[in-house]
Amino acid sequence: MTVSEDFTSRTGRFRGELLAYCYRMLGSADEAEDLVQETYLRAWRSYAGFEGRSSVRTWLYRIATNVCLTAIERRGRRPLPSGLGAPTGDPEAPLVEGPEVAWLQPFPDPLLAAEREDPAAVTLSRAGIRLAFVAALQYLSAQQRAVLILRDVLEWPAAQVADLLGTTTTAVNSGLRRARAQLARALPAEDELAEPAEPDRRALLERFAAAVENADASALAELLREDVALEMPPLLSWFAGRQAVVRCVALHLLTERGRLRLVPAMANGQPAFAIYQREPGGAYHAHAVLVPTVTTTGIARIVSFLSPVLFGLFGLPREYGAAAGPVPAPDPGVRPWLR
Repeated sequence: MTVSEDFTSRTGRFRGELLAYCYRMLGSADEAEDLVQETYLRAWRSYAGFEGRSSVRTWLYRIATNVCLTAIERRGRRPLPSGLGAPTGDPEAPLVEGPEVAWLQPFPDPLLAAEREDPAAVTLSRAGIRLAFVAALQYLSAQQRAVLILRDVLEWPAAQVADLLGTTTTAVNSGLRRARAQLARALPAEDELAEPAEPDRRALLERFAAAVENADASALAELLREDVALEMPPLLSWFAGRQAVVRCVALHLLTERGRLRLVPAMANGQPAFAIYQREPGGAYHAHAVLVPTVTTTGIARIVSFLSPVLFGLFGLPREYGAAAGPVPAPDPGVRPWLR
């Protein structure tokens, strides 16, 4: 076995979980892939000097953490619109863009599944990757993010985290308490986001897709919580409350039946949609990746990432079929989430 083959066999199986780790730290799937590449490049360069005093996994995480901490120092945090200001009061006001902001991105689940053959390992990589959680992580300092992810998500012992970060167990435990307290202020209460049973969630998402595809604002309103929020990065404008959200969506999206097609996807370990918009020529072109937060009392949040570039990360085509008249209500067999 060559040195290259030995390196690949010992390190390759950790790529998926390192990708999820770097995404949690940076909030960007694009940057996470770049940082994992940098991690493996640094590991390869120093492989000859690896003495095995720690496991290969711990060694790789130490390199990845240093790479991420440096990147965060240079680039800062990646917010959602709600992290930058109050909701827009008038849904009929012009929408304001924020092209200068480095926005939080969704994470495509296929990036995890493609890297790991062990289902248990895939489940571990998906733990703690929900969009609301990653958005809340952006409020923490770089060091706090690392401590909280390693301790609470990956469940590393405090002593192991201290060794990786070059600090003490006392400092790790103290930093973890502060990080948990700050995260609690940024995250909704767990009971507010309690998820429905799988059949109920699937049925609600089917109704959501039908309402959007059929431009039925009334049907959409029935699925939303009274305190629902709508965010649409890279737009700075965001809306809170069922009335404002439905009015905004009706004005800008639900203008014509059949104008939009919703294709199921998985993002951040939760059901999502790739939205295609019909162009004048009849074909549907990539428009947005939409991640809804589904609770037992309805849809609590809709984050629609208006970036066709994301479709490549999700392995989705930029064009989807052609117009074929009115869009019928979705068939429950068409969108097989998590089956």
